[in-house]
Amino acid sequence: MKRYCPSRRRVVMRKTFAIICSVAGLCCAGAGEPAAVTLNDLDGVARQPLEPAGKLASVVVFYGHDCPISNGYAPEINRIAASHTNFVFYIVQADADLTVAAAKEHAKEYDLRIPVLLDPKQQLIKLLKPHVTPEAFVIGSKREVLYHGRIDDLYAEIEKKRGTVTRHDLLDALDAIATGHPVKQKETPAVGCLIQ
Repeated sequence: MKRYCPSRRRVVMRKTFAIICSVAGLCCAGAGEPAAVTLNDLDGVARQPLEPAGKLASVVVFYGHDCPISNGYAPEINRIAASHTNFVFYIVQADADLTVAAAKEHAKEYDLRIPVLLDPKQQLIKLLKPHVTPEAFVIGSKREVLYHGRIDDLYAEIEKKRGTVTRHDLLDALDAIATGHPVKQKETPAVGCLIQ
């Protein structure tokens, strides 16, 4: 009877892979799936923005309180959230130093109607890696990223605003998910203020 004896190299590779997986948390969460995160909203309520909470998906919009492009999108974000109640929406302020008082004042000034979360340790930024504000992420029930990128194509680039929107990328993604279809374009280039 022949015994199977893996080569030393194969054993070392397996052990190395197991260590990498356990350190990175990939074995539990799966590659590409963000880990659980709990953040407080402006009223101190703990929220889990990566959990759809019984809805189809979670929509996380990274937002810069001092970014004119983000602030210009406030009415559109409110409209999308109001018309897609089968999703849970969150605004995540990207500035780690923003205080609750300043965030409340800003939310009131721009009439932000969905929960605004502060991320002082930038947990979500480290996990999802947005580059600009505003940048949207749609997270499914298994914490998989179903879409990420711009809200629409109003901005061709910084300081180059189109006269009219021709593509509603976030809406298209939400509509596809709501009807059980795959998202056609899962990633689009977002234009906005750089996250530092």
